[in-house]
This record gives sequence, C-alpha cells and structure tokens, in this order.
Amino acid sequence: MTAVAVIGSGFGGLALAIRLQSAGFETTVIEARDKPGGRAYYWNKDGHIFDAGPTVITDPACLRELWELTGADIARDVNLLPVSPFYRLSWPDGGIFDYLDDDEQLTRQIEALEPRDVDGYRRFLDYSAGVFEEGYVKLGAVPFLDFKSMLRAAPQLARYQAWRSVYSVVSSFVHNEKLRQALSFHTLLVGGNPMTTSSIYALIHKLERDGGVWFARGGTNRLIAGMVTHFERLGGRLRLSDGVDRIKVEGSRASTLVTKSGWQQRFDAIASNADVLRTYEMIDHPRGRKAAAKLKRKSYSPSLFVVHFSSRGEWPDVPHHSILFGPRYAGLLNDIYKGSALADDPSIYLHHPTATDPGMAPPGKSTFYALAPVPHLGRGKIDWERESGPYAKRLLQVIEDRMMPGLSERLDDHFTFGPAEFDSELNSHLGSAFSLEPTLMQSAYFRVHNRDDVILNLYFVGAGTHPGAGIPGVVGSAKATAKLMLEDLQA
Repeated sequence: MTAVAVIGSGFGGLALAIRLQSAGFETTVIEARDKPGGRAYYWNKDGHIFDAGPTVITDPACLRELWELTGADIARDVNLLPVSPFYRLSWPDGGIFDYLDDDEQLTRQIEALEPRDVDGYRRFLDYSAGVFEEGYVKLGAVPFLDFKSMLRAAPQLARYQAWRSVYSVVSSFVHNEKLRQALSFHTLLVGGNPMTTSSIYALIHKLERDGGVWFARGGTNRLIAGMVTHFERLGGRLRLSDGVDRIKVEGSRASTLVTKSGWQQRFDAIASNADVLRTYEMIDHPRGRKAAAKLKRKSYSPSLFVVHFSSRGEWPDVPHHSILFGPRYAGLLNDIYKGSALADDPSIYLHHPTATDPGMAPPGKSTFYALAPVPHLGRGKIDWERESGPYAKRLLQVIEDRMMPGLSERLDDHFTFGPAEFDSELNSHLGSAFSLEPTLMQSAYFRVHNRDDVILNLYFVGAGTHPGAGIPGVVGSAKATAKLMLEDLQA
C-alpha cells in the first residue's frame, strides 16, 4: 500500500489526510504539539474552553464533502450551529452595523447611513458573485504549477480588475466610509490588507451570504476533533508531540521523515501543512536552502495579538462576532503592515462563543477572546515580553469602554498569545499568523506551489500555498493537493 505522510494537523493537513486515506493510501499525520489542530488549538481552563482560532466557519459544504467521500455524514461527528448576525461592526462614535443574511434589515441599515448606497451594495454583491464564480468555484481547488495556467486564468481575473484592491473596488460601489470599511475588512481574516489585497477576495461576501457563518458546538476544536475521528475511523494514524526535524531526500525524491524524538520512517510521498519556509529549511537538499532563501524575500502577513479571557456573569447583548473599528482605518492598516510599533488605537475582533454555545464556559460565566492584528516580528524590535501585559490591558479597556461596561469588575482569568508564540509554538516564520501576504503577485502561480518544482513527491497544503488562508482556503488547498497526489501516485 502507498504510504504518505502529512506534516501538521491543521485544517489543511487533516483535510488532505482524510482525502488521501479515503482514496486508500496509508496516511500518517505528524504533529509537533500535544493536540491536533495547528492554529485551531484549544485550552481548557477550569471549564472555560478557549479556542486558539480560527473561529469563523464559512462554506460548510467544503467540510461536509470530506465525509461524503466515503458516504459518511459530518453530523455524526460535528454539530454546526448558525451564527447571526455574522458580525456586529462598531465605531468609536457609537455607530453600529449588523452584517447578516437578511436583505430587509441590511437595506434598512444601509439606507440609514447613505440612501444611494442601497443600490451600490446590490451591485457590489453582483460583483462578489462574479469573482466568487471565477476565483473560488473555478480556481479555488486548481493547482497553479506553471505560468501557462496563470495565463489561462488571466482574462477572467482581468475582467474583474484583480489588480485593484478590495477597498478600491468597494469604494467604487458605495460612498459611505463606514460601509467601505464594513465591506472590505474581511481580507484581514485571511491576512490581507484591504488597501492592497486583490479585489478577487471580495468573493468572501458571496461565500458568507450563500453559505452563512457557523460555529461548531464545543468550539472550533470540536470540528478538528471530528475530522480526526473520521480520519482515524478510516484507518489513518496521528502521531502527536513529535515535530519533524528533517526531511531526507534521495536523488530528487523525498524519502524519509526524521522527528525530534529520533523516530524515522520512509514514505512514498510527503505533504507539509507546516510553515512553508520552515518546511524548506528542514530539507537536506540544495533545493531546500534555495527555496528558503527565496521565500525570505517575500512579504508576509502580520501577526496577531490575542487576549483570551473569562468573566463572571453572562453578556446577552454582546453577539458572537464583533469588530470594533478604531478611529483610523487606512492609517492603522499602514502601521500594521508596514510599521514597527504598536498602535495605540487598535481595531479589535471580539469573539464571544458563549453567545452561541453556553457550554463553552461553566454555568453563569462567559468565555471570550480579543484579537488585534499587529506587525510581525520582522517589522521592528517590539519587546513582547514587556509589551504583552500593557497591550492586553489596552485591548480590554477599549472593549470595556465601548461594548462591555463593568468588564474589569467581572474579569476572571486571562492570558495572551502573540507574535512570539506564533514563532515559538507554531513555528511560523516571523510569527506571521497567515503565512505569505495575499497580494496579487503572491497569489495563484506566484504562491508556493501545491507540488514542489524540483522534489516531485513533496507537496504543500495550507495557508502558504494556493489558494491561501482561511478555513475554505486551506480546505480548498487540500482538494488541489490531493488531486495532484492521486494523479502522481496512482500513475
């Protein structure tokens, strides 16, 4: 039987492993941490379940497909709950906008901000539907291995002005600045700057409006657990607490994985869901050094600073997902993507899972996390050991002032996870939270290929390869990579 290895048990790695095991390959997933999930790790502290993230689940169909490959039903292992509103957006002046799948309520809110933008929003949704069809349906699971494949896609991408930024395209449809922010911030969820990320990423709106926004009962970690259960039920093997140290290459083929414990095994093919640059650094072949050096010259998405906290009592007026915009938008984005210091006026994503699933905390208590994009470790010399405490306090104060009055009096435990941990615990280059920045010239063919160009049985899956970050993105990358592996290994 063909033996394959998948390095890393994030969403992309597990999705690929399920596809390979479903196809009859003997698949082993190797994970460095003590629990599967990669960025979707979790902590259980005194009955509070803290998801490390991601927490926004869209396009549940791409997840259901992983079970349907063998005639199974995702509902056997995972209970997906709808979230509404998708997001509550708020501004320092007290303005609030609920983004949800209800045309009547959306129209009423848009009209209150700017009547002429009602028609503009509808035209934007038509645009989003177009780029969704071209960029996600047709190209989301298609590997770009040569420049010809990029040229074939170019006319469709040009038709939707892919060279323009999401913010620029949104601004051509709506005039109100708050609406422009509300319709462009989504690229931050996949590591992209709305001011520079290709307008193709406007497809996220179509994805949400059609498929909704969901949450797994028990947390995102239960979706991971369900994937692991399904994978192991099919006969797959998961090896935890033993990260890969070296990938041996014989001739032009990857042959053996060696872990930090000294365990080693030969495989017919190896796929990596780990950081793309760090993966190349593990390869004992000139290709590894050359590719790593090239990747170091690329631009990377920012990091994240996350404050996980619990509180006494419940917060019925705080929805599941909130975005607290700061007083600046373009200026703050410039500080995050090009600056070297921490902004004093952060924008914050507030995750309140107990709004949807009270079981995420003990009775009478609540669980949250507050997330702020911050410069990655290559953007300056921020001393995170010194800054994490004060910055956590700053984020909590903004939340208390604007959304949760009295929070400081009801606050229980809190802890942080930031750029230093993305680097040390997730082995992410520069502590980037989303790998390569999704600019036009770092997308599709210009991103790390799903199959290496030199070591032809070495594959990539996850945020660093095509199509990019986000749960639908990395699950789509698994579909693209699995197709290549099946063609190559069954030939």
